[in-house]
Amino acid sequence: MTILVSIWGAAPGIGKSTLCAGLSRSLAGAGLRVDHFREEEILSRPQFGAVAEEFGATGTVSLETLVAATERFVASILAGDDDVAVADALVPFVPTLLAMGHDDEVIDAFMADLTRVLAPVRTAVVFLDGDAGVALSRAVEREGPEWLDRYVGKLAAYEVNPPVSDLGSAVTYLRREREVTLDAVRRHGWGLVVVERADELTPGEVLGAVGQGIEPWLPQLP
Repeated sequence: MTILVSIWGAAPGIGKSTLCAGLSRSLAGAGLRVDHFREEEILSRPQFGAVAEEFGATGTVSLETLVAATERFVASILAGDDDVAVADALVPFVPTLLAMGHDDEVIDAFMADLTRVLAPVRTAVVFLDGDAGVALSRAVEREGPEWLDRYVGKLAAYEVNPPVSDLGSAVTYLRREREVTLDAVRRHGWGLVVVERADELTPGEVLGAVGQGIEPWLPQLP
């Protein structure tokens, strides 16, 4: 069975993209067939064309559209005959759901639908845990101070709860996002690997911890 590894983290700057690239290289080097879905290119993939179109037209996305796109995504993985798909910030879409103002009951029902759609693949969420404030500071160092203004402005425009207006409130909101993500994954029985204090580890240490964590789910090589 194909495994889908969806990488999430406590905040931008925690090292998701670095992990995705390193994990994809490592698995391919071990002889597995790997498809790497980078965060910045996911909406350009044909499976998510309807999501991009709907968001571009309305500024939001219906839950039905997300479920249908995920169904197409799963079908494409199976048709591609890959052993592993590594996705940067894809399922379970919790930040998107919170940004659209959905409550816990709606998120739980959506997760049930998503779990059903993902059943043909073995899904594991890798969550890089750590200090959201430290991670955001890293993102600012990488992207520049104007990045933080855009990020805070985006969260403020979505009217997330708790509301965001500055760096401190963004960190508080990200803690809520973390709690909802981990709770949703655990309650619906998805595979889960949490890397504690990822902000204090080197990329190599994070990769080693994740490789060990997902090993039981990986296809066995001949």
